[in-house]
Amino acid sequence: MAIDCLVLGAGQEVGKSCMVVSINGKRIMFDCGMHMGYTDSRRYPDFSLISKNGDFDNALTCVIVTHFHLDHIGALPYFTEVCGYKGPIYMTYPTKALAPLMLEDYRKNMDRRGEDEQFTSDHIAECMKKVIPVDLKQTVQVDKDLQIRAYYAGHVIGAAMFYAKVGDAAMVYTGDYNMTPDRHLGAAQIDRLQLDLLITESTYATTIRDSRYGREREFLKAVHNCVAAGGKVLIPTFALGRAQELCILLEDYWERMNLKVPIYFSAGLTIQANMYYKMLINWTSQKIKETYATHNAFDFKNVRNFDRSLINAPGPCVLFATPGMIVGGFSLEVFMQWAPSENNLVTLPGYCVAGTIGHKLMSGKPTKIDLDKDTQINVRCQIHQLSFSPHTDAKGIMDLVKFLSPKHAILVHGEKPKMATLKERIQSELGIQCYCPANNETVTIPSTHYVKADASGTFIRSCLNPNFKFSTCSSTDKSYLDSNKSKAVSRLSVSDDRATEGILVVEKGKKAKVIHQDEFLHMLGEKKHEIQFAYCFPMHMARTEDLSSTSHMLCSFDKCTLISRLSMILSDELSEGNILDLGEELQVESFHVSVCSSDNCPHRLSSSLQNGSESVFFCCHWSVADEKLAWKIISIMKNSTL
Repeated sequence: MAIDCLVLGAGQEVGKSCMVVSINGKRIMFDCGMHMGYTDSRRYPDFSLISKNGDFDNALTCVIVTHFHLDHIGALPYFTEVCGYKGPIYMTYPTKALAPLMLEDYRKNMDRRGEDEQFTSDHIAECMKKVIPVDLKQTVQVDKDLQIRAYYAGHVIGAAMFYAKVGDAAMVYTGDYNMTPDRHLGAAQIDRLQLDLLITESTYATTIRDSRYGREREFLKAVHNCVAAGGKVLIPTFALGRAQELCILLEDYWERMNLKVPIYFSAGLTIQANMYYKMLINWTSQKIKETYATHNAFDFKNVRNFDRSLINAPGPCVLFATPGMIVGGFSLEVFMQWAPSENNLVTLPGYCVAGTIGHKLMSGKPTKIDLDKDTQINVRCQIHQLSFSPHTDAKGIMDLVKFLSPKHAILVHGEKPKMATLKERIQSELGIQCYCPANNETVTIPSTHYVKADASGTFIRSCLNPNFKFSTCSSTDKSYLDSNKSKAVSRLSVSDDRATEGILVVEKGKKAKVIHQDEFLHMLGEKKHEIQFAYCFPMHMARTEDLSSTSHMLCSFDKCTLISRLSMILSDELSEGNILDLGEELQVESFHVSVCSSDNCPHRLSSSLQNGSESVFFCCHWSVADEKLAWKIISIMKNSTL
């Protein structure tokens, strides 16, 4: 069995997230995004790779959307209402509530730019009717074989990682996530799962972020310096997510510094979004939930709506303008007016996709930007780039991969060179096979498949048999404590790990069965063969008067006495194994040792024959399973004196 992963978007790039995963006969589309940097056919995933004849209902089991950002949901109305997919779509309750706002805002921006309309307001409404909302950690049975579960991802309100399981094969698709909390959202949380595959974003595959508080101070300093000098601050951002995070930050700073400079939102969209944030307070950070009764963090006293007539009004201000990345719309309109003044500031709070004006500003300090063949923008304003991105950094990605420890990992939603670096880290440091496929490529990985097997009665009984293990450990005798003395005494520790070895037999046309090894020999009509090792060697004895030969020693010390003395030596030196004194021999597991009275023992090496008179020969034999233990005992005996 295998898992096939077809990458329709976000393969070695950021934008247009879309992955179709075939897992044990089920086909799931994860995310259905658009690319913010393109206006041609590259804007949407190539849906023809899913079904050549356009029968998407039979080609897909379901669609899962992780959050409301356009690069994850922007193509969904087009896919459902234009391409004709009518099957189930799963997302969290907040994503279902907020996605229409993002999609409608994008549709209006397309109209303003004069682009061909890809979908209408009616398309958005009809698309949302197909959505089945889910709660966090709610196990949803899509059909009799496929189950899915959402986990909190941070990133934006309602964002979720999704777990999918079909039979014994299981995987997680992260979407975008953040492993550290911010002012209005908590850190991503997920159970420790047994996974064949983890598909994770890698936007910041090689970046390790500094302290959040340091970044906040830098941002506030840049904004304050600009408005104090009479300049205007443009913050291009999407209406949902970073807008709320930065508003909370500025609201707190304005109150502390008693600033009167106006803060504006470019449209009623963010005001509407803030209303939803108040309703969805349970999806926010713990701090916001705890203080909600006395103070709603989304009630912004210093923030007001912006009117177009204020674009060229005198005086300083701070303006949040949509969309982010300056891909068009009102943020582009304001940028064209404010960019020529060196008093003004454009601060870019997050990642900007290649092809956008935001990306061009981040890539250097351009003095001119060609908007099209007839329009050129003079850029003299200050450019400030800040990492307020809600994506996790390289450390967060590694932490998640290590925590989940999947058998395989696939990196998406990142830049190719940085993904290659992260891939090597995952493989070398964590020992997990990792892949970085490009768009329209398919990665095939093996999946888990468990075989149900019967067990024979003999095998089960062998599992139930006691399997005692004896070992010695040191402890303090408390009876000595009253006299300010303590005595270390050896105590016997007993364990009983009831495990046994069996053999899995799979016969054609029969159910698999686990049997005892003795049964297997009987099945084959064979006898048991066991390899035994033997060794005879001398052990030194303390010097004793009037004893000049081994025979004299054996007369003076009977075999039982010698074995008893040897038992005492091994008890002190050997920590593992159960030492059994059987009178004339000792036994430790399969290792047996006894006094050798034969002068012509076949197990005695010739170099040991002339060993002097003050020694006694011991004969040992053991099975191959205890070879390491045997040589440890022999080493103790050779280095000891009876």
